[in-house]
Amino acid sequence: MKKLTTKKLIQYMKDRTDEPLRQDADRLAHACNQAAIEFGHDNALDMLKLVCFQQPIPSLHTHSYSFNTAAGRHLINRIKEYYYEQTEY
Repeated sequence: MKKLTTKKLIQYMKDRTDEPLRQDADRLAHACNQAAIEFGHDNALDMLKLVCFQQPIPSLHTHSYSFNTAAGRHLINRIKEYYYEQTEY
């Protein structure tokens, strides 16, 4: 599995958008990594793309006709849960 480091996350966000990152980069990277492990996906960056930019993950069937499927909504909610359950790690 390709882990998402905080440094990679920050660089990806800088390359993708001019908007400042409002979330805690460490917690967001950790949440994406945990979700990738839970759902058996090989690239945690895809989790970031899904939750921040609504980019589909075809292998996990997250979208149908550009709308979130139940699986996609569940995955986004799990990432949010992992993000918000962290106090410190």
